[in-house]
Amino acid sequence: MSKKIKLSVLGISFSQVQAGAYALIFAEENGIRRLPIVIGTPEAQSIAIVMEGIAPPRPLSHDLMCTVWRELGVELLEVLIHKFDDGAFFSELLLSQNGREYRIDSRTSDAVALALRTRSPIFITEEIMRKMAIVFDEQAPAGSPELKRLKPVREDGWLSDLHLDALRNRLDDAVREENYELATRLRDEINRRENKS
Repeated sequence: MSKKIKLSVLGISFSQVQAGAYALIFAEENGIRRLPIVIGTPEAQSIAIVMEGIAPPRPLSHDLMCTVWRELGVELLEVLIHKFDDGAFFSELLLSQNGREYRIDSRTSDAVALALRTRSPIFITEEIMRKMAIVFDEQAPAGSPELKRLKPVREDGWLSDLHLDALRNRLDDAVREENYELATRLRDEINRRENKS
């Protein structure tokens, strides 16, 4: 099995590229790589509530799941982001009950919401991290800087108008500015072109 990298949740930022979506930003523990994953509004709200320490008046779906687990003696040992295919990340929950372990398929946003509620570790394979992460040369701890809101980007298709060198220059600028979503799109376009040749 591929080496596992432990992640922490750095924060959530508005996505101005994809309407009604948010970017969930992961930080590699003891490393400089960052991984943005686009998630929907309900999932972003469920994650933000835990990160901000807000107690909803009634249990949300993820709270209910954690309560059921607690009553049945189920423990979430870890979340593993194990696959990236066709623009989507795939995760699994490693659960334990009465000495038996179970691996359950899960959407990554749900898995993260559950991991935060149970204080369970989140991992990703080195292979996915190597292909999908963005490197930021910064010495600050993962949770210290405020996340900047993502800058608007022109309509889809504009990337194909740029030469490869221009894409690489823009990627360097996006990384410097911590524009996670733009950096991800530029990296994907560079990878697509390099794989074609």
